[in-house]
Amino acid sequence: MDESATLFLCGDVMTGRGIDQILPHPCDPDLHEPHVKIATAYRELAEAANGPIPHPVPFDYIWGDALEEMERIGPDLRIVNLETAVTRSHQWWRDKMIHYRMSPENAGCLSAAGIDACSLANNHVLDWGYPGLLDTRETLRRLDIATAGAGRNLAEAQAPAILEIPGRGRVLLFCFGSGSSGIPREWGAEADRPGVNFLPDLSMATAREIGHAVWALKQKGDIAVASVHWGGNWGYRIPSSHRLFARALIDEAGIDLVHGHSSHHAMGIEVYREKLVLYGCGDLLTDYEGISGFEDFRGDLGLMYFPTLTLPGGRLKNLRMVPTAMRKLRLSRPFPSERKWLQAILDREGKGLGVRVKLTDEGDLVLVWR
Repeated sequence: MDESATLFLCGDVMTGRGIDQILPHPCDPDLHEPHVKIATAYRELAEAANGPIPHPVPFDYIWGDALEEMERIGPDLRIVNLETAVTRSHQWWRDKMIHYRMSPENAGCLSAAGIDACSLANNHVLDWGYPGLLDTRETLRRLDIATAGAGRNLAEAQAPAILEIPGRGRVLLFCFGSGSSGIPREWGAEADRPGVNFLPDLSMATAREIGHAVWALKQKGDIAVASVHWGGNWGYRIPSSHRLFARALIDEAGIDLVHGHSSHHAMGIEVYREKLVLYGCGDLLTDYEGISGFEDFRGDLGLMYFPTLTLPGGRLKNLRMVPTAMRKLRLSRPFPSERKWLQAILDREGKGLGVRVKLTDEGDLVLVWR
């Protein structure tokens, strides 16, 4: 009988700016944005929307009700896209408008949620320059949190995080960033330059090149995950190039699960040849509370994804999703009407992808596929 493994996955975890400011050891709040000049303004916007926020708060505060939900489901590994530099560097990237930074002393907020690994292949990890990237990797290393997708050189950026599931196998976490998500091409790592694992394109040839690295490491019992930062922030349309590349990663590169992120809201889900494709996981933790614009997408609502995969094989056995809501800069349980709204949206977007999404009596969402 096949064994199985359950993962916790989510989209963007943005613990910089306003969230960093309510934690015990915030960075200098000065910003270099066109409209907001001090990070505490994001806390004030959240307070204007939902009431006073105590500060400083303990590290587990921002995870709120999500911690109880993680314990209820008990995933074997917890993987996030960490979309902030963990640094006190002042070398802000001058060609960018937005810069996320959390102090290394506040990185305990990731340990508070038991995070095992972070993808760093995104459009904010170099917001505070190469020193900021190196600080981020070193801080997470000290906390025993694995990283992939960015490094001191191309070899480090391309190297996967290898995560053990004791007695059952491993998860090989390969992380990639696409220019379509806003990653500057110049952020791509080179043989002698730090940076991210930048995808040159979404072609079959690129998928096959990735496959060389996957098959060189993959053993019986391993699950290979491709965590990809791609696409814009808003909109439900999945580009055909994303679908073709996701399928190529499965067919040609030995990938068992595609973990897509960059969108600020959850997008459609597909099961291709019994392998899970999450095209856009949406935001989980952000400081966007109280910011107007794009309200129809309900960016304040997030999802915690808990796929269970067979070992060996990496086939999808089930996918349970737990809805969340950002209130007072912490994850809260959504109202029943908000859970129903998320279910209806994912069900609508899934029909063209061959899946349905149902709401359980416990308030979770479950995936049904052909």
